[in-house]
Amino acid sequence: MACSEVSRLGRWPECVAPRTSSRISAQAEKQPLMSNAERPEMPLRGEGQRAPQGTRGLSDRVGRDLWPRVASGVVLAAVAIAAIWGGVVPLAVLLALVGAVVAWEWGHIVRGADLDAATSAHVATVASGIALTGLGLAGPAIVGVLIGTILTGVLSFGRHGVLSALGVLFAGLPGICLLWLRGDEPYGMTAVFFVVAAVVATDIGAYFSGRLIGGPKLWPAISPNKTWAGLAGAVAAAAGVAALFSFAVPGSIGTHLAVSGAALALIAQAGDLAESALKRHFGVKDASTLIPGHGGFMDRVDGLAFASMGAAIWVVLRNIAAPAQALLSW
Repeated sequence: MACSEVSRLGRWPECVAPRTSSRISAQAEKQPLMSNAERPEMPLRGEGQRAPQGTRGLSDRVGRDLWPRVASGVVLAAVAIAAIWGGVVPLAVLLALVGAVVAWEWGHIVRGADLDAATSAHVATVASGIALTGLGLAGPAIVGVLIGTILTGVLSFGRHGVLSALGVLFAGLPGICLLWLRGDEPYGMTAVFFVVAAVVATDIGAYFSGRLIGGPKLWPAISPNKTWAGLAGAVAAAAGVAALFSFAVPGSIGTHLAVSGAALALIAQAGDLAESALKRHFGVKDASTLIPGHGGFMDRVDGLAFASMGAAIWVVLRNIAAPAQALLSW
């Protein structure tokens, strides 16, 4: 049957099919097969794709989620400032709540569990550690966290027990460190504000420097969006903000505080990368979706967690009897 006759019947000309099929087959044979190693890496869910640096407008470069981030940041900052200003008890309540959420997020990432025995032990360890520190018993609180770390690891045996145990340290120790600093009057409140302000400046400096300047990636295998420019901006911003505290602390030296701020920035960025490595290992982008524009509480406090522990180690080496003063005056 001729092609024209078939076309009049309303059917696709079958005489074309063999030639079309042969052309497709020939083209397919010319395409080289790619191994799994050669295939481009797909972004994690929620990472998205960004246009090349030179083709993006200002709104694209700073991020379309900027305003949700700002709004959430303002709310979080207001709550944190009120708790730090209010004293040991309000700060202890806030740290216990945040620690409990972080414990849940950690278990959700590592074990895929919303609530299990390990998560319960995790939350109980964090809460008891904060409570003991609020009573002036930071030493027993640290011992309790270590015991809870072992218990959580045992309860998670066969389900990433080591990583589950490390989550207890991540959620428990930073709160103890911050509360311990807050309880050291008369500089406790200023010391906590110093650590928090340095970390906030680190995040802001890294965000805008990385988005606006761009350039070589810091560690693309772990965190594809972080750049060396962002790291430089983070260190500079933290150093500048830290130096300003010399006006609030008699006898302090601005350059010394700037060095401390820069060191806290580096430690905070290391904490951010560590959390990014954990999430990438388990194939998730955000710890949760509890904070608009930021992800989860783990995503918001990862740098602060590491920075507070770093600050605590530093003051223990300098003057364990007066930790807040040791952090601000050297």
